[in-house]
Parts: sequence; C-alpha cells; structure tokens
Amino acid sequence: MVKLTKIYTRGGDKGEASLVGGERRVKSDQRFAAIGAVDETNAAIGLARNFTKGDADEILARVQNDLFDLGADLATPGSEASDNALRMTDAQTKRLEREIDLINGALQPLSSFVLPGGSAASSHIHVARTITRRAEREMVGLASSEALNAAALCYINRLSDLLFVLARHLNNEGKADVLWLPGANREP
Repeated sequence: MVKLTKIYTRGGDKGEASLVGGERRVKSDQRFAAIGAVDETNAAIGLARNFTKGDADEILARVQNDLFDLGADLATPGSEASDNALRMTDAQTKRLEREIDLINGALQPLSSFVLPGGSAASSHIHVARTITRRAEREMVGLASSEALNAAALCYINRLSDLLFVLARHLNNEGKADVLWLPGANREP
C-alpha cells in the first residue's frame, strides 16, 4: 500500500522527475506527457462522476482505479520492469469490452455522428473521451521510441469507446443525443 507522509520533496524543482526504478528524466519527456494525459483523463472522469449515479458511476469508479494502474505501468519503463511491476492486463480491456457491448445493446442506433452535448453527465463524459484520445496519442508517440505494454495501448483505445457509449447512455439511451447535421449552416 502507498503511504504518503510528505507531499513535496523539492526533487522536481529543476524540471526533472523520477520514474519507477529511480531513473530521472526531464518533465517534458514523452513518457511524462503520456502519464500526464492519463492523469487528466482520470480527473475529467472524476468531474463527470459528479453527474452520474448507479451503474454508470460504478463503471467510472473502476475506470479511475484502472487509470492509476495505467499510470503506474507507464511510470515503469520496460528496462525497469520486474516480475512484480504493476502492468495493465488484457482482462482489464476485456472488462471494458463487455461493458461496451452491454451499454451499446440498449442504445438507439445511430443515423449520424454525435455532437458532444446533451445532458451535463454526457457532456462531461465527452470531454473525458477527448482527453482519453489525447492520452492515446501520447502513448502511441511514446511507443514509437520506447517499449510499451501492448495491453496498456489496447486499454486506452477501448476506454474512449466505452466513454462514447456511456455518454450516449447518459443521454436517455441515445434518444437525447445531439446529432451532426452535415452542411446545415452553409446557407444563410
């Protein structure tokens, strides 16, 4: 269990931070960009949870915990990994897939792209979804130069799908979705 007794260490005052294993890197490093985007995703989901309840809130609570696992995974470079390193697993992604299928099965079929909006809960979930996509881009960028757990990439990709269907679910099962009307404003 993690125990934090002191919040500041002064260790990052010169623009560097430590990864698991003690390696120091500049805070602008691609790995920290990925970790930061995952953290932003988690914060956006935390905000969205102020507008959710029931099953949706339980799903989001599990996701927030998973995102801390993902951050730990990203903070542990491949060369620092040991048998007891916390890594994302395929089982976490499979759980997301089951939840996506369950939620999506109850939604109105789409006849157009969905604009972010509708209920407050849905709007906040859409913001979290877009931040998730940025986290995925940061992780893909990192994976182009360093080893990255493949299960971590799968998880973040599937998470944006889950957030999309969850946002629709929170818009009265998709009945209150705001749909894109292609070219609707081209003429005065």
